[in-house]
Amino acid sequence: MTERGAAAAGGEALLYLTDDQLRKGIEAMYFAYRGFTADPDRILARHGYGRAHHRAIHFINRAPGTTVNNLLSILGVTKQSLNRVLRTLIEDGLVESRIGQADKRERHLFLTAAGRTLDRELSEAQRGRMRAAYREAGPAAVAGFRQVLEAMMDADLRRQFAALREGGP
Repeated sequence: MTERGAAAAGGEALLYLTDDQLRKGIEAMYFAYRGFTADPDRILARHGYGRAHHRAIHFINRAPGTTVNNLLSILGVTKQSLNRVLRTLIEDGLVESRIGQADKRERHLFLTAAGRTLDRELSEAQRGRMRAAYREAGPAAVAGFRQVLEAMMDADLRRQFAALREGGP
């Protein structure tokens, strides 16, 4: 039996979950997200930024030279919304936009040294929280948690996530 097949078969045993248990899981996700974003939110507030800025910085750092169109696809936001965020980050010297070599219509995005410093500060806060939670939960729970998160993604988002995990844009 494949790993996915075994997971699906194991999932059958979870059919006993009641609506109340599912509600508690949903509420736990909301509160965990609040905790996960609390430290970065404080750092961002000092700079006058919000979570949209954080997401842009994170994914530009993850794939230096990514195009605006690729970032639009990853973030799932409107062009107008992303342009507003990018304009601020560029004006503040955190992001550099370069015209494409092959296609002059493309804009490639890179973090500046200041952008990399802010990204490091934001990600260190989140990694610290994740590391502590992972240590407390243990390896089996960590693997299960990741499996649950991936199972919650729509198929196209799961493909995007897999591509990022493998180092793609």
